[in-house]
Amino acid sequence: MQNQPTSFASKPASRREFLRTTAMAATAAAAAPLLRTPVYGQNQAPSANVLGANNRIVVGYIGTGNMGQTHIRTQKAHANENNIVQVAVCDVSKHRAAQAKAIIGDHAEVYHDYRKLLERKDIDAVTIATVDHWHARCAIDALNAGKHVYVEKPMTRYLGEAFELYDTVKKTGKILQVGSQGCSDLKWHKAAEWIREGRIGPVVMAQGSYMRNNPKGEWNYPIEAWATPDDIDWEFWLGPVHRKKPFDPDDYFRWRKYYPYCGGLLSDLVPHKAHPYLLATGNPQFPVRVACVGSKPVGTDKNTQGTPPRDVPEIVQIIAEFPDGMVMHITSSSVNEQGTQEMIRGHLGTLTMAGNRVELRPERPFADEIDPENSEPFPVESVEAHEKNWFDSIRANKQPNCGIELAIRVQTIVSLAEISDRLNVLCVFDEKTRKVTTADGKPVTVPTYGWCELS
Repeated sequence: MQNQPTSFASKPASRREFLRTTAMAATAAAAAPLLRTPVYGQNQAPSANVLGANNRIVVGYIGTGNMGQTHIRTQKAHANENNIVQVAVCDVSKHRAAQAKAIIGDHAEVYHDYRKLLERKDIDAVTIATVDHWHARCAIDALNAGKHVYVEKPMTRYLGEAFELYDTVKKTGKILQVGSQGCSDLKWHKAAEWIREGRIGPVVMAQGSYMRNNPKGEWNYPIEAWATPDDIDWEFWLGPVHRKKPFDPDDYFRWRKYYPYCGGLLSDLVPHKAHPYLLATGNPQFPVRVACVGSKPVGTDKNTQGTPPRDVPEIVQIIAEFPDGMVMHITSSSVNEQGTQEMIRGHLGTLTMAGNRVELRPERPFADEIDPENSEPFPVESVEAHEKNWFDSIRANKQPNCGIELAIRVQTIVSLAEISDRLNVLCVFDEKTRKVTTADGKPVTVPTYGWCELS
């Protein structure tokens, strides 16, 4: 229902119109501090941002495995549209670096040590798609070298380095985009718009899932014959990892199964839901309480010959509570593919996301006051759209769809969920002090490299 212009001759507003106007006004008043200091930081002072000729962005790539090569291919396909040039690749594997160079062309320089790539003054931005435990160090070094950063999710392996990265983004003023491409799916932005307008009243619950079912064990990728100690700098690949072990091709290709390198479902799949859901609330917040339960009910790794059983769970369920009282429930699985209904529940109505559109359904007690509504269908999410948003944001010096303010909040949820599951505690978080405690107030030593054997 559209609001009509009012005049002294117009008829009195209906109860539904009155409630909607009141709800929108209340929402606007509540969001006033947010509008003065946007959650994505659009009011930051412009940073020095000198690009190449004709506003061209010169890009390098750190980590050129499967996802890294995907970024190289998609960015090459849209290089003219995005006005970029690809000039350098870096990987600890000679084979993968050579593959990446072949995709770009002979002019691409190959580096073994990413720090040498970052020394190049002509490179404006880097795409980072390394193993998770290198995300933070590469991104921090890139920012300090004056580069804009696109870093794959999860933003970091551990919470402490996430805040180190957050502080570095703030200090340098560079643009960081986390590779959770759902955030460039416009249906989540439409949901955020409707929520800010008060269409569903106070948000009370959000639920989503990312489900798979792999009988041979998720992430048991093939082990390629080229992967040898002569090809891969294993010590460099291990980097900050505490558990040093001899070269192991199973770890190299299937690292998402093992805690020293990754949090499993929490790191790989959950961010794809947590980022857009938090964006859709219209006012992303840090969690105040997080609980997570993970389990391994099937043991699918036994169906892939020669691979050890995984450290990480096959099922995880997260419950996170936020300062405004909203509760978010995210489920992920590698042993059952039936997902939950994508839904954000408000006191007055509920938003569902299906067919890549947003549907507003009034709650029964408010059916006479709230209009049902369907948005137009939006294009499905894509890596290409998310990359374009990053390039556009660099040029406009504005925060991208999955910028640092959103990403640090999601990483806090992910990291607290891992702590909760592995230590069997409910995690309470204080965003002012960045401290984690148990429900009874006992301090929790936040995990990092070396906190346990599997780290």
